[in-house]
Amino acid sequence: MVSTWNIANALTVARLAIVPVFIVFLFVDGQGWRIAALAVFLVASLTDQLDGWLARRYGLVTDFGKIADPIADKALIGSALVCLSLLGEIAWWVTAVIIARELGVTLLRFAVIRHGVIPASYGGKVKTVLQILAIALYIWPGVPDLARWSAMALAVLVTVATGLDYVFRAIRLRQVARRSRAA
Repeated sequence: MVSTWNIANALTVARLAIVPVFIVFLFVDGQGWRIAALAVFLVASLTDQLDGWLARRYGLVTDFGKIADPIADKALIGSALVCLSLLGEIAWWVTAVIIARELGVTLLRFAVIRHGVIPASYGGKVKTVLQILAIALYIWPGVPDLARWSAMALAVLVTVATGLDYVFRAIRLRQVARRSRAA
């Protein structure tokens, strides 16, 4: 049995704990604080990749990690989007679409769990990278608006597309489960 207290889970907890620091840095006035917020955001984003890799590579996957990792991810991305919307830098509809998709997919996964698990898709990983890139461009001072808008538009497009993919995968999972019960 793998201990809950391992390096992968420690990184997940650290990512969750650093979210308030990121939020404070983002709201403090001044370019230096903005760059500090960007650094914290990028370090936290990198820990998401690192903790997953460590867990799979060294057999450190735990039930705690399966639950805490997506919570930490959503806390980081969600807080960044909400804060940037509060600052008037990202439209609220963008924040609403991304957060609604994340909550919807989470609820969908729970709704079909008795039929099986919907694993993370390659598209979901691309979505995460695009969201991180777009958010980073909004945090980074002086990035041209066209670069920010383009990155966020692509992130929103992939976010919606992968959300629809999860819906179709959930429907297929339920259909397969029904057929196997009927057989």
